[in-house]
Amino acid sequence: MRLKDKVALVTGGAAGIGLACARAFAAEGAKVVIADLAVARGEAAVEALQEAGSDALFVRCDVGSRAEVEALIASTVAAFGRLDVALANAGIVKAGDFLEFSEEDFDAVLRVNLKGVFLTGQAAARQMVAQGTGGAIINMSSVNAVMAIPSITPYVVAKGGVNQLTKVMSLALADKGIRVNGIGPGSIRTEVLASVVNDPEKMKGVLMRTPLGRVGEPEEIASVAVFLASEEASYITGQTIYPDGGRLALNYTVPVKG
Repeated sequence: MRLKDKVALVTGGAAGIGLACARAFAAEGAKVVIADLAVARGEAAVEALQEAGSDALFVRCDVGSRAEVEALIASTVAAFGRLDVALANAGIVKAGDFLEFSEEDFDAVLRVNLKGVFLTGQAAARQMVAQGTGGAIINMSSVNAVMAIPSITPYVVAKGGVNQLTKVMSLALADKGIRVNGIGPGSIRTEVLASVVNDPEKMKGVLMRTPLGRVGEPEEIASVAVFLASEEASYITGQTIYPDGGRLALNYTVPVKG
């Protein structure tokens, strides 16, 4: 077990990629804390982990609030004594025409997707420094940190910021034994992508720009998270890994059957 006796925190862990990561951490021996605003789903996820024999805790947390993030870290330490891995995964998407985006929508996305990653990483790092044993911080980015889709402008801006935040955090924390890396998924089969997966025409558009010819599964992102959290990645910091089916390498569309 690659994370035996480690304590791992996952924000936005009640569903989708976050839940898959929480399950994968637990399967590798970690004690897991799931943080989310979706209380019922978060508690159900933790109950399932506990029934499977893992130590797990749910904490309701708004990652855009410093006070709530600090309380989250305190709850984690109170329950399990320490914090070794922090995955800042919580995120939201708001879509619309660039000319019509409201200031409120722009601010809301950056508050969760960028400020929330900063607050989570800073609070987690402070705890790791206090412990004196280092740790691993993982920030959930996106291929949209590199590409640009105008209908989700705030999301694109926030994820671009996450990539730079990952780099600067890695430099600031390297001498403290804390590694900081990012994961930039492509099109993954989550609730956010459900409207695309269930629409043959939209799905064709996604597959035309995905060389591997399929969408990814949350568990495929979780396997990258486990790697980055483990000692297998002991000499990796400041990097963002893109499990995207080849999308970022593609400079043309590929034929799709059917």
